[in-house]
Amino acid sequence: MTRALLLDELGNERLSARDKGVPERAFGMAVTEFLASDPRLSEFWTPIVTLDDEAIENNLTVMAQWSASHGLELMPHGKTTMAPALWQRQLDAGSLGITLATMGQVRTARTFGLDSIMLANAAVDDRSLRYLATQLADPEFRFVCWADSIATVEAMESTLREARTPRPVDVCVEIGAADGRTGARTNAEALEVARRIAASDVLRLAGVAGYEGSLAHDRSDESLDAVRAYLQRQVELHDVFHDLYDDDGDVYVTAGGSAYFDLVAEAFASAIAADSRTLWTLRSGAYVVHDDGFYRGISPLDEGGAGPYRLRSAMRGIARVVSHPEPGLALLDGGKRDFPFDEGLPIPRQVASDLGQEWAPLQDASILAMNDQHSYLGLTGENGAFGAQPGAIGTVVALGLSHPCTTFDKWRYLPVVASQGSDRVVDLVRTFF
Repeated sequence: MTRALLLDELGNERLSARDKGVPERAFGMAVTEFLASDPRLSEFWTPIVTLDDEAIENNLTVMAQWSASHGLELMPHGKTTMAPALWQRQLDAGSLGITLATMGQVRTARTFGLDSIMLANAAVDDRSLRYLATQLADPEFRFVCWADSIATVEAMESTLREARTPRPVDVCVEIGAADGRTGARTNAEALEVARRIAASDVLRLAGVAGYEGSLAHDRSDESLDAVRAYLQRQVELHDVFHDLYDDDGDVYVTAGGSAYFDLVAEAFASAIAADSRTLWTLRSGAYVVHDDGFYRGISPLDEGGAGPYRLRSAMRGIARVVSHPEPGLALLDGGKRDFPFDEGLPIPRQVASDLGQEWAPLQDASILAMNDQHSYLGLTGENGAFGAQPGAIGTVVALGLSHPCTTFDKWRYLPVVASQGSDRVVDLVRTFF
């Protein structure tokens, strides 16, 4: 059972002009004090990214129920949000722990008391390994990382021995694929690494790991076949490693970005039924806010699909029209510094005369391009204008966003509204990038 994170200090932080979009009256106030003052989104400056509390709660429930129904544990990838308050909500929904991508992120998480961490990466440098050795003195701390080569194992062993680690570090063998990301390229290489870890005095073999999302970027037959074959390799290697595992701790088989976790459940199903000791673990992270772009198009649980489990987009950007230089073109005051663009440009959804006013659908519009601080809003409707909406200059546009991982890293605080379209701010989510 994971402990509650140490979040009180977040509520005690003072807001200031350093916090993009925060209303001026909040300057000098503690976060808890500001939230107690009944804040409204209409007070915030544009551009801004908002989160939808109702949709987040839906997504937490959906993913927890879906994972449990397939016999899967969930250790969601915390690098998606780097927001301890959201990690706590994921833990409260039943997650086994939180996955992170770097030892720097692990250190941040440990300052909040997170006691169950998977590092979906290798830890090889002297500084981070010495730090890890100090953390392992906490008997409540669950930690597992990955290795994909003998060189990685040797780098870990050298420092951990010098640091006199109080207990061995749990390590999963990471498998990869040609032209993919990290990971042992062949089963023979993976087995060699596993044997080396199992023989170590400062490491402990803890399973098989991998990231199938690096092999595909769509749901074509070719992509799905590649992902299935990769996942089957994980199951096969786990069986091969059987005699190398000890009885002293957890064993994992872990996969699952936010795009193909349905295939993970399919590939692991028979093994899950036959092996109750192993923690068959998903690391999907983007589900907590989903999106209107990449994940909406590729996730097996998008709200546009069928079935009882549906994820909803819980984030949107809001920007203001600051220029209407010619018919068919308006410029918004938010750009690459504010909104993600690496997995598709923002999608215009709604327009209003100002924040706090009634939203109306925005038809025949698209984002054509983005600069650092501007987005080019193309208008193809009647006369290339906003139609019935009053006054183009100064109006606000709600944008669907694509890719949570490159949304959160642009914001120190993100206001959380009660539900989509609501003006009531119920929380401020603090990030640590």
